[in-house]
Amino acid sequence: MLKHVQLSPYRTRSADTFSLSSNTSYSSLSPEPLSSRSSSYSSLSDASPSTTIKVYARCLRADIEYKTLSITFQTTCREVVQSLLNKYRMRHRDPNLFYLTMEVTVRKAGVRTVLVLDEEARPAALQSCQPRGDSRFALQTRRGGLVKIYDSVLMPGSQYKSLLISCRTTVDELIQILLNCYNSKDRVEQFSLYEVCKSQESQRKLHPDDRPLEVQQRWLPSHEYHFLIRRNVDYKSRSRTKWHVEQVVVPWTPSLSLPCSSRQSLSLSSPEPSHPEYENYFYI
Repeated sequence: MLKHVQLSPYRTRSADTFSLSSNTSYSSLSPEPLSSRSSSYSSLSDASPSTTIKVYARCLRADIEYKTLSITFQTTCREVVQSLLNKYRMRHRDPNLFYLTMEVTVRKAGVRTVLVLDEEARPAALQSCQPRGDSRFALQTRRGGLVKIYDSVLMPGSQYKSLLISCRTTVDELIQILLNCYNSKDRVEQFSLYEVCKSQESQRKLHPDDRPLEVQQRWLPSHEYHFLIRRNVDYKSRSRTKWHVEQVVVPWTPSLSLPCSSRQSLSLSSPEPSHPEYENYFYI
């Protein structure tokens, strides 16, 4: 029985085939030099070959069975998840809530194995290692929690927004999801997230790498806490100051080439050449 096997683009046909004629000895079947192999790998990666994968994504919506995506052999699982959310206009969903699994089937033994893929795993490369039809990808969900963020700074008519996020989602990632909800083109660095305690009339600015869901789990029921997003007032001034500093050009003066003891004796209002007798010469 013949099986149709999908060949990986990382393997060349010349490296997998050789002649079995009577005048050929096994000693002549020497492996290909490492340098030529490295060059062939780099040329394949530069070409970025593409293939298609089928991802079963019923967890997104009940009417979605699967989605066929065209990806390269360098595409990671995280990029596949983000592509699925973009295609179904679910940019308000947290990408950290989803992950990919790969189901591998051994037909002769009748065994099925489900592998949980890492975010940096490459589905196309993994699929090419299996016979066609013996593997399938599925989108799965992680457990998360609801957070309430008062976001009137983003939308004046909005009081707050409740989002389902993962435990690993950071403050910057949460702000990016909020910006996606309103199709805002603002940068994440323009905003900060605050932990506000209404009963104690206090607030604390969260670090960009803090995880809001973990912060929320430490809140006491007797205290009234909530999250508040604010715009960084000094963001524009800091960027303008940085631009101004980069544009400052300090003119060269002869005093810069003298020792420190000699610079103080010169006046910048009426500079004099340090070597007047050599001013008509060119130096190489």
